Amino acid sequence: MTKKELRKQYKEKRNSLSESEYQQRCEWIVEKVLKNFDFSAIHYLHLFLPIRIQKEIDTFPLIEQLQLKYPQLQLVVPRVVPNSFEMEHYLYDANTIALSEWGIPEPVPNSARLISPQVIDVVLLPLLVFDEKGNRIGYGKGFYDRFLTECRPEVQKIGLCLEEAVPLIEEVGEWDIPLDFCVSPQRCYEFGVKN
Repeated sequence: MTKKELRKQYKEKRNSLSESEYQQRCEWIVEKVLKNFDFSAIHYLHLFLPIRIQKEIDTFPLIEQLQLKYPQLQLVVPRVVPNSFEMEHYLYDANTIALSEWGIPEPVPNSARLISPQVIDVVLLPLLVFDEKGNRIGYGKGFYDRFLTECRPEVQKIGLCLEEAVPLIEEVGEWDIPLDFCVSPQRCYEFGVKN
C-alpha cells in the first residue's frame, strides 16, 4: 500500500472511532508513556497539542502527569509559522495557549518563550500509522521531518499512535526520519538506535 493509501485508510479508521473508544485509547497511551519512560534526567521534552477535530491523541492529561511526576521537566510545544511548512517551538504555559484559525491549540508567540530545537532531548510525535521498523506516516506536510533535522542527532523520537504497527511502509524516502520508539494503546514498540 502506498503512503497516500495508508494515510487515507488510517484517517478513516481514526474518524470511525467512537468518542469512548478514542478516549480509552488516549488513556492507555498516556499510561504506557508514564510506565515505559523515565524522564527524570531529561531537561526539554517536546510534545504536540491535540487537534481534537482530527481525533489526535489528547496530550493534555499527559502534560498534567508529566508536570506532577517530573517538576524539573521543561515542556515545549510547537506553533506552525503562518504561510509556511515550518514550526516554532515554545515553552509550554497553559495561560499562553490559544486556538489557531485551523483549530490547533498553539502558544501565542509574544506571550511564550521561544526554545531552540537544539536543546530538546525528547520529541513525542503525532502520527497516523507506523511500521515495525519505526517508519511513520503523518499528514504529509513534512513539518516533523523538517523539525527533527534541526534537533541534535541523538534526540529521542517517540511516536504516539492510536493504532498498532503495520508490517511495512513502502516508499520510505531518505528524508523520512524513523522513530526510536512508538507507543500505541496495546504496547510500546522499540526500534533501536537509528543515529
